[in-house]
Amino acid sequence: MNKFLQIFKIPDLRKKIFIVVFLLLVFRLLAAIPTPGIDADRLKGLLDSSQLLGFFNIFSGGSLANLSIMMLGVSPYITATIIMQLLTMIFPKLKTLYYEEGNAGRAKFNRYSRYITVPLAALQGYGFLNLLISQQVLPPLPGLDMLRNVLVITAGSMILMWLGELMSEQKIGNGISLIIFAGIVSGLPQIVRSLVVSYDPTNVPVYVAFAILSVIITACVVFINEGERKIPVSYAKRIRGSRMYGGSSSYLPLKVNQAGVIPIIFAISILLFPQFFAQIASAVSPGFGATLNDWVNRIFSNQVIYGLIYFVLVVVFTYFYTAVTFDPKEIAKNLQRSGGFVPGIRPGDPTGEFLQKVIYRITLFGALFLGVVAVLPNITQILTGIQTLSIGGTALLIVIAVALEVMRQIDSQLVIREYEGIQ
Repeated sequence: MNKFLQIFKIPDLRKKIFIVVFLLLVFRLLAAIPTPGIDADRLKGLLDSSQLLGFFNIFSGGSLANLSIMMLGVSPYITATIIMQLLTMIFPKLKTLYYEEGNAGRAKFNRYSRYITVPLAALQGYGFLNLLISQQVLPPLPGLDMLRNVLVITAGSMILMWLGELMSEQKIGNGISLIIFAGIVSGLPQIVRSLVVSYDPTNVPVYVAFAILSVIITACVVFINEGERKIPVSYAKRIRGSRMYGGSSSYLPLKVNQAGVIPIIFAISILLFPQFFAQIASAVSPGFGATLNDWVNRIFSNQVIYGLIYFVLVVVFTYFYTAVTFDPKEIAKNLQRSGGFVPGIRPGDPTGEFLQKVIYRITLFGALFLGVVAVLPNITQILTGIQTLSIGGTALLIVIAVALEVMRQIDSQLVIREYEGIQ
């Protein structure tokens, strides 16, 4: 409580929080602007029949439910980021740009991601509109009307990406994560309302069990997110002039969940691709597109198959994102340059190999945990048969992880200002 009060006593920090809140309100206002000519009942039926589209609606902050100009959410930008991260493993120049050229290289890398976002947003918007037209949620759109709607949807995604970057500049959490967080939280009242409407006295034990399970999962998510393996690091003594440096001991923290919630977001974005591709294929070849669309719907409507694909994607992306963001060889080189070494391990390449083995082992536990949490909605629906309990662990995981990150960044800024006050 004392730290919460301190936030509003510091003008600079208070201003940053108000800016983030204002930008989130702008996002929610834009997300409430609907597209005319929608068959609301058919749209609701489509979202209820597809768990994947239901998830996408949650992450877009409910924008898809009323087909607002923000209907795609941050999905195009996330997909562009995935593509750029994959390209770093193919093109050495991009890897050098991302890892070795500092902030200027990262800024250029992010600029390339924004460039890719534009065609991806147009492509996804076109696919979504064709999907909605095929389900008779929207009336058929002539060429110019389709082009206009695609341009509006693309512009909406770019505005949302811009709002996210403005939030990130405030150093109060990641802007894209905050937008997803806001989208999930904004859907909670509707979920509570659905639970109240569908309340059945015979299912009270199920609701109680689900509430207890939610508390346990929350505790587990916090435990995993805060869990880390501490690698001891010692520094050799060095004499420069009349002074001696080093001779101290520290540790290198390796988080169990090094990738955070990014693998789940990546997996959801990838799962959306088959439906987009099927709708685009139907525009080129109606027969092939219809067959492909039927095949995709048949697979994703099976909760067991969908859950297995989702689980595997989350595990794979956890390892992938950890490999992209954590470079053991580079860390080993930095330790060697600064005179540090892991006791019992030779500096240089042996240290890098040791760190690689450790991160693979602890990432296995984190990846399996993320995978189980991601498919928890499928498990609860299969066991309980209650569709209103469909959000499950994925949304809970993202909300908790983003909240912890925001708390951590605010706390670090409070600590910096305490030191400035002492000076």
